[in-house]
Formats: sequence, C-alpha cells, structure tokens
Amino acid sequence: MVDRTNPEGDDGGIRTFAFPADRSISGVGMQVGPMGAGHTWHSEAPLGRVHRIDFHVVMVFAAGPVRHMVDFTEYEATAGDVLWIRPGQVHRFTTTSEYRGTVLTMQPGFLPRATVEATGLYRYDLPPLLRPGPPRLAALEASLAQLRREYEDTATLPPALHTAVLRHSLTAFLLRLAHLATGSAEVAGRAGDTTFTLFRDAVEAGFATNHSVSAYADALGYSRRTLVRAVRAATGETPKAFIDKRVVLEAKRLLAHTDLPIGRVGAAVGFPDAANFSKFFHQHTETTPAAFRAELR
Repeated sequence: MVDRTNPEGDDGGIRTFAFPADRSISGVGMQVGPMGAGHTWHSEAPLGRVHRIDFHVVMVFAAGPVRHMVDFTEYEATAGDVLWIRPGQVHRFTTTSEYRGTVLTMQPGFLPRATVEATGLYRYDLPPLLRPGPPRLAALEASLAQLRREYEDTATLPPALHTAVLRHSLTAFLLRLAHLATGSAEVAGRAGDTTFTLFRDAVEAGFATNHSVSAYADALGYSRRTLVRAVRAATGETPKAFIDKRVVLEAKRLLAHTDLPIGRVGAAVGFPDAANFSKFFHQHTETTPAAFRAELR
C-alpha cells in the first residue's frame, strides 16, 4: 500500500532528512540506542509518510511483527530480524506497529573509505531485510551491545580516543552485518571490486543528469571496456542497464510518492522532454508513467 499523502516539502518532492548530529553523544557521526516510543532520529520526521534519509539505519528487532516499506516493497520483520536502510532509499514506518529492539544510525562520512568498501555500505543490490540464524544473531547482538557500551561511555577516554574506539567497534559490527548480508564469499569478493564501486558511487551521485557510460568511464579514468567488464562481473549487467535501472527506480519513487507533474518527474531524472521520458519509462517497465501512478493510487 502506497502512502498517497504528499510528504512535507514545498515543491511536492520527497523530503530528505540529514543525519541529526546534534542528537549524538559528543556529536559523533553515529547513534545507537533503543527503538520505541519517544525515540526517533529527527523530531520532524514524518514517520507515517514516505521520506528519505541521507544516512544509514540498521534496526535489530526484539519483537514483532513490524511492517516497514523500503523502495516499493513492504517488509515484515519480527524478533531476531535485521532491517538495513541505506542513504537515499525512500521508506515509511507503519504507525500501527510497535518498533522494539535496538537501532543504529550512522553518517556516511564517519568511517574511512577502506571500511566503507570492506563492509559494502552501498550495496543497494542487497535486500534490506536480513534473517540471521541463532548463532549469527547472537554474535551480531553481542557486537552491537559492545558498540552501544562504547558509545555511551564518555567518561573513561578523551573525546578523540573515544571517537577512534567507536569507529573500530562500529567497523567490527558492520563486518559481521556485511557478511550476513552478502551471504557468500563470492558475492563479498565482488563487493570489494574498486572499479565497480567507484562506478556505482558515481552513478548514485550523477544519474539525474548523466546517463552516458562513456562519460562515467572518462570521469573515472577507465576505458569503456574495463568498465563493462567490472560491472558485468559485479552485477551481471551492462553499465548502461545499471544506470537505467537507477533512473527508473528514482522515477518510480517520484511518481508514487509525490504529486509532481510527469514532465517534472522526467526532468528530475535527466529527461527535459516529457515524451522522451515516457518512451524511456515504457521501454523499461512496459507501462507509461501516468498508468504506473494511476495503478498505485
């Protein structure tokens, strides 16, 4: 079920919430604490409406069931499940569900790039909902509990050292989480491919204006052939298909969760001409933008 109310924002767009550094202990780029009534990452966050966040959220549930929408899919989580929402994904809380457990939020820039690569923080191809077995869940919860203790202990270390310890503890937790998410050494190996991850990050930053494989290859300093080989190895797709999939996802988000005219949706994803946008959308979804919006509403 799609929320048809217009999210907050004067232009009818989906509102994005920044990481609330003012709510962190000592202002560090992460938070960890209990889920439940009175606990949220932003006092103005429209919990019952679709919105974005520009940081990571990991929820480890102690009870359930809880229904949570992430990028057009409703996930049902229960005790022992883990939900990982990445920056830029649209999502919506279910106001009738009781969220119980522990929630970790983290700012993308809090960790060094090597850690970001090793932990697959931007693996948008992986499912948000994870269901670890008892041994892995116990290890994950123990690691998260240790991270929370370090986060809350501001008395035994000076601030700089406290932050360094937090980064190490957070890395340990994320490595366990990444191992759970990837599920196999083969997939985990692909996640570490620098060529692909650089391309993926560039597409995430530029898909709204740049749909050219050659332009991405030039900007990254790779030949087109090298880029094609790296993206195929990581995803099984061509670079063009990867770019188009990201553009289509953003178009779907805007069509479903905003009241922007279709022409403005097209312009927002790099198609100044509405007819070209409709043709592109139909080619990739076998439906028109208007029909897609109407079906959801």
